[in-house]
Amino acid sequence: MKKGTKTQGIVERIDFPNKGIVFTEEGEKVIVKNTIPGQKVEFFVNKVRHGKAEGRLMEVVEKSPLEEACDCPHFGICGGCVYKSLPYEKQLDLKVNQVKKLVEDAVKDKCEYEFLPAISSPLQNEYRNKMEFTFGDEYLDGPLALGMHKRGSFYDIVPVKECKIMDEDFRTILKVVTKYFDEKGVSFYHRMRHEGYLRHLLVRKATKTGEILVDLITSTQIEKLPVNEKELLEGFAKVLLKEEYKGTIKGILHTKNDSLADVVKDEGTETLFGDNFFYEEIMGLKFKISPFSFFQTNSLGAEVLYQTAREFISDSVSNGDSKDEALNEVLSDKVIFDLYSGTGTIAQMMSPVAQKVVGVEIVEEAVEAAKDNAKLNNINNCEFIAGDVLKVIDNIEEKPNYIILDPPRDGIHPKAIEKIIDYGVDHMVYISCKPTSLARDLEILLARGYKVDKIRCVDMFPFTANIETVALLQRVN
Repeated sequence: MKKGTKTQGIVERIDFPNKGIVFTEEGEKVIVKNTIPGQKVEFFVNKVRHGKAEGRLMEVVEKSPLEEACDCPHFGICGGCVYKSLPYEKQLDLKVNQVKKLVEDAVKDKCEYEFLPAISSPLQNEYRNKMEFTFGDEYLDGPLALGMHKRGSFYDIVPVKECKIMDEDFRTILKVVTKYFDEKGVSFYHRMRHEGYLRHLLVRKATKTGEILVDLITSTQIEKLPVNEKELLEGFAKVLLKEEYKGTIKGILHTKNDSLADVVKDEGTETLFGDNFFYEEIMGLKFKISPFSFFQTNSLGAEVLYQTAREFISDSVSNGDSKDEALNEVLSDKVIFDLYSGTGTIAQMMSPVAQKVVGVEIVEEAVEAAKDNAKLNNINNCEFIAGDVLKVIDNIEEKPNYIILDPPRDGIHPKAIEKIIDYGVDHMVYISCKPTSLARDLEILLARGYKVDKIRCVDMFPFTANIETVALLQRVN
């Protein structure tokens, strides 16, 4: 198949994360993203390397028998959801089967393990507690728009005012902010010309407390503003505070960002109203969250994920006894390492049953947040260290009796995983947000004397291609 070919084919299956395996009438195989098994699609071949072809989806010619009517008007245009037209159970099966295949290919016949049924997200809609919107226009020289990037476009913005996976208060804020700046005639930041004022809008909301944080991200190009910047920002805060919400506005912020990259970056933040943080609760613990600190985007799903990890730890030490009793008895004089600890959620969850928990995280802001949250929850047996796991663990005096791993999407650095294995702990729990990285790391762990005991998927991201996986590993050699 040649580059530049426009043709059609049937989607046979989806490989992680959203790679549709399409076969043409001539039997040629092409990878086409953002498709669903059973669809007949038209695509444009835009890449051919080493005999492998990739195509860009042009049109769904025939829907899949698996699909049903979609309740989101933005689906297929916005670059967010991939499986919004699939019933939830079917999309969950699709993602779980992708993980199963990756794990089976990694483990092969090296050990027997239990693949437990997946756990659904407690909420399928309105589950996201954080959204980053971009200012722009829907089409060239069109009116001001605020929303998500159009699928496959660097420039065009989709005003996702009816998005189903974000909270109702987010939709209200989106409409209010767009209307305000459009009426004021304020320009958005042109990503190619690097000119303009409005860049992004960051909105976060706690599921348990209902507290909302709104952060407007702009450039410092104030010369062409229609009004004084101070007056503009004061009006921005006022129109937000006039609206009614299910939750409560905890803080309204303004962040300056002159970075050339199209990312949200903090180059100075001022508070226009209230506080520059809010509180969320997970498993009875309280967490202070700032606009740029990491926190799971699905609060109720995070509780399920961490409960699953805790259950795996209990199973590994219980020996048939009561799990809670086993945790206290077996781990009460033990040291637990929580590597890639983020804001310390897992570390604090394990602190009541351990002598000490040591968390290591490369993002310094997350480490400071972890320390603050530990104080907030009156926890004094957690130590949080800022640094790269690869370098930091050489300098930790304590030796772990148990290790919990929750690495970033790319998984664990090969040299770091060797150092982790050298501790020789009997059990590890590995939490993964990218199953391809998990599969790669499992191959290394199996080759170095560990076996997989059990695996369970936890869906934190309904209608998207992503899913979390928890694996329990046991040392056998």
